Amino acid sequence: MRIHIATDHAGLDFSTELQQHLRDSGHEVVDHGPVEYDALDDYPAFCINAALAVVRDQAAGTEALGVVFGGSGNGEQIAANKVRGIRAALVWNESTAKLAREHNDANVISIGARQHSFDEVKSFIDAFIAEPFSGDERHARRIKQLAEYEATGTIVGKGVDERSERA
Repeated sequence: MRIHIATDHAGLDFSTELQQHLRDSGHEVVDHGPVEYDALDDYPAFCINAALAVVRDQAAGTEALGVVFGGSGNGEQIAANKVRGIRAALVWNESTAKLAREHNDANVISIGARQHSFDEVKSFIDAFIAEPFSGDERHARRIKQLAEYEATGTIVGKGVDERSERA
């Protein structure tokens, strides 16, 4: 599987170690930056580029997922979720990593590098990669509704105010 990784300065050490772990596990890793420590770097472009690459790969039929890191993981998740077709989930334990895939078919996870040890992070990512989407009808229906809103600004028949401006 191809794994796209992005971070900010807070997750740079984890990113470097994780890339080797993923390669050792047989995955192809694409690093979207940064490549050197800069305490003032801005994560949005790094995370958006990783998310765009996940969407492109998946559209081309390539198995791909993404992992983004930051101090808390919150901003990085928000950045990744700005990309159409991305379902990025903030994970903080193995259960949330598995559920992100099983219930939400998440294609990116975000992790707070300042919140966890490297061994914890590694276990979250391994669990995320290994867990398949359940395909249960209720989960597929909800994902379809999210995609519909993303594409049209509404969810037909679900009470979304079609008159509201999309931000």
